[in-house]
Amino acid sequence: MSSPDINQQAISLKTNLELILQENQKLAAQIDFVQLAAVIPHLQRADRLFIIGAGRTGLALKAAAMRLMHFGFTVFVAGETTTPAIRKGDLLIAGSGSGTTATIVRAAEKAVAEGAEVIAFSTSSDSPLANLANLVLIIPAAQKQDHGKTISGQYAGSLFEQALLLLTDAVFQTLWAADGTAAEKLWERHANLE
Repeated sequence: MSSPDINQQAISLKTNLELILQENQKLAAQIDFVQLAAVIPHLQRADRLFIIGAGRTGLALKAAAMRLMHFGFTVFVAGETTTPAIRKGDLLIAGSGSGTTATIVRAAEKAVAEGAEVIAFSTSSDSPLANLANLVLIIPAAQKQDHGKTISGQYAGSLFEQALLLLTDAVFQTLWAADGTAAEKLWERHANLE
């Protein structure tokens, strides 16, 4: 590749990163942080935490699961072979932009049937997932099939997935700041079979 092509790509990369950051800042200004703070007591009173999301949403929630485990919560990712049965006293944290993803809705139905609580991260408060949840945190981002670029110039549900990662990291940071546990102590829980 010639030098001008690399320079043009570098400009494009910078422009696209700025778009992503600007969209996340705009979205953050629309978040109901009181609603987000309501997640914390649900986490603190749960016996165990279960995480479920499909695709990139699932990856963002797996990152949240790791941080919550570092903090000392007992956390399982739904679908993993070692994940036990959910039961009363547990909390399912479910992410679905549309709130209609069949596997996520079925998991929430099962959690409710077993007496567990459900927290949903979604773009919609009017969906099958939202109707099952004890708490719905609305992320005002485009859904995967919103191709009109009216909410986001990014592809598919990228803004939702990015915001989900950032918001769950903010929850972790808030828990950690309030608790005061030394980073070295949290690090003892970090994976050592890498």
